Amino acid sequence: VAIGDRSGPERDQPTLNAFMALGYEAWREVRRTLQVLLSANESTLRDDVGLRTRAFVHQSAATMHLPADIGDYTDFYSSRDHATNVGIMFRGKENALMPNWLRLPVGYHGRASSVVVSGTPIRRPSGQMRPDQSEFQLVSLLSSPPLQAFFVGGGNRLGEPVPISKAHEHIFGMVLMNDWSARDIQAWEYVPLGPFLGKNFGTTISPWVVPMEALLPFAEPNAVQDPEPLPYLQHSDAYTFNINLFVSLKGHDMAEAANICSSNFKYMYWTMKQQLAHHTVNGCNVRPGDLLASGTISGPEPESFGSMLELSWRGSKSIDLGGGQSRTFLNDGDEVTITGHCQGDGYRVGFGPCRGTILPALQH
Repeated sequence: VAIGDRSGPERDQPTLNAFMALGYEAWREVRRTLQVLLSANESTLRDDVGLRTRAFVHQSAATMHLPADIGDYTDFYSSRDHATNVGIMFRGKENALMPNWLRLPVGYHGRASSVVVSGTPIRRPSGQMRPDQSEFQLVSLLSSPPLQAFFVGGGNRLGEPVPISKAHEHIFGMVLMNDWSARDIQAWEYVPLGPFLGKNFGTTISPWVVPMEALLPFAEPNAVQDPEPLPYLQHSDAYTFNINLFVSLKGHDMAEAANICSSNFKYMYWTMKQQLAHHTVNGCNVRPGDLLASGTISGPEPESFGSMLELSWRGSKSIDLGGGQSRTFLNDGDEVTITGHCQGDGYRVGFGPCRGTILPALQH
């Protein structure tokens, strides 16, 4: 991103990290300045063809890249409907949610090196399975859950937690995410420490970062949390958002993609402010460009279930794609696209696509 004179190396950067590091007030000032420059009543760009030519790039000619150099990536597990559904599948209704789930935002540290930009193919992984599944084989239960994630802006010093009252000043903006999941690997490895090889082979994000200021008009009341969280996790301001999310799947032999999921970010139980406050309460430092994800987003109705694991109910039923096509999990050649937007009165705030295609596994 370049702001002002593009000749200086301090102003022309390959990623947004340096801009993210400037902090909350700088982000707001830049956004307000851009809104003025792009308004119909402002002549600076409107009446200067040469300046417009230098300032704008045709989208069709642009190559999209990762928006930031991602130092660390953390994935949370913050959708109550998703956690409940998965818990029922693996532990039964009586033990669907683990004892800590309603008391803190459960999360795990992911792998930043395998976060890729939309359009990057994802290769089917291999890995160790349960002994009764021939132990080592190609993943067959490959899923593509829709997530949203936020980039950390201004960081914090090691040993100094981010208080929840200031958490919004450290949340730069949001992207769409597909945290590709190898469910058969994950089912074997996740006890006691959580996902590892079942998740770290690839994570796709959309290239566009939507600033939080643009999302504030779409804020929704936070989920009612019972039991009441500890004080360091309490905030009364609305900080979940009405973001419509859609997942479509297109097989290599399908003429058109089929929508398989329609969900919404407003279904989240734990907010981004709570996630960040919990992440740093022990003194952990976060840095500009760190990525924190929501976890799979599911709603209360079957059509809003956010993963193929849920949509197929652990492979027990098929997902109809039309034209005689169906899936329980992903096939090689399948292209998955996640889209999202906030709908205003006569306008829409979009996120850009988050897309990836499954390549066949390499043979071992």
